[in-house]
Amino acid sequence: MLRFIAIRVLAAIPVLLILSVVTFGIIKAQPGDYADYLKSQLMMQGNMSNADAEKQANAYREAHGLNGPLPLQYLHWITGIVTRFDFGDSFYYNKPVAQIVEERLSRTILLALTCHLLASLIGITLGIVAATRQYSWVDTLFGFISFLGMTIPRFLLAIIIIYILAFHLNVQEIGSFFSAKYGGAPWSWDKFVDLVKHIWPVVFIATFGGLAYNMRVMRGNLLDVLKTQYVETARAKGLRESAVVMRHAVPNALHPLVAYQGVVLPYMLTGEVEVAIVFGLPTVGPAIVGSLNVGDVWVTATFMLVLAATLIVGNIISDILLALLDPRVRLGGAAA
Repeated sequence: MLRFIAIRVLAAIPVLLILSVVTFGIIKAQPGDYADYLKSQLMMQGNMSNADAEKQANAYREAHGLNGPLPLQYLHWITGIVTRFDFGDSFYYNKPVAQIVEERLSRTILLALTCHLLASLIGITLGIVAATRQYSWVDTLFGFISFLGMTIPRFLLAIIIIYILAFHLNVQEIGSFFSAKYGGAPWSWDKFVDLVKHIWPVVFIATFGGLAYNMRVMRGNLLDVLKTQYVETARAKGLRESAVVMRHAVPNALHPLVAYQGVVLPYMLTGEVEVAIVFGLPTVGPAIVGSLNVGDVWVTATFMLVLAATLIVGNIISDILLALLDPRVRLGGAAA
């Protein structure tokens, strides 16, 4: 098993390096940089002439290495990450990028994992219920719910919820994790309840799409498994239908969902990112958009690399889970 995990981890390293090159190239391909943003600020707020602002911008590029060749900029960035775990400094926030990532990413991952747990538990449960009641009104209702969850854009659902909260329910504090009185207060039950009141729309929207996929996949897989010969044999032995379903059919129907864990973490992260941008929550999504707007390249590149790394980590986790569930996967990986 350790050899299987080591092979998967070693294979992920070159993939992550390639992703870092692609990510950095895409970000630097857009015109402009933070010096251009600085120039515009000097002209609009400092009443500086175009020539003087351009001179200040060029000096800033020279001091921060923004006018160097792209390969050298990339090597400087990736070398700092590999050798010192240094992601560079943010031009806009004027502090290390690692500190920004730590502040934003922890909240994002907690939200994403919460959404993933709820989507998995609810989706799989509803999928089992729908499959065991095929073509009933329950199956039809759950199918309609999954259709809505997989077709309604998350940003549209977020806008609708914001409209209802702001104009019909008169909710004033939107776009924050806590009310003003709980912002710097120590953790308590009241603060936790206040947190739930603020983040439930994000959790609901991200969970809704995830549970729709889990429900559809679980229903389809379970229906196929229930038609297999060993399930019919279990029924012929006189086992209760609930025991046949939960003990024999469900574990085998879970294989595709376990494999899906390789992409579910990035899916939940992007779902949280998309909704958080609409709500303006201080998580990864607004940070990426804000850094792109001002040309804060190290912040954008680091966040995009982290999101890409979650895809690799998710696939490794799914491989391990599949290996534990099915020894044939582990033996195949070891033989490879």
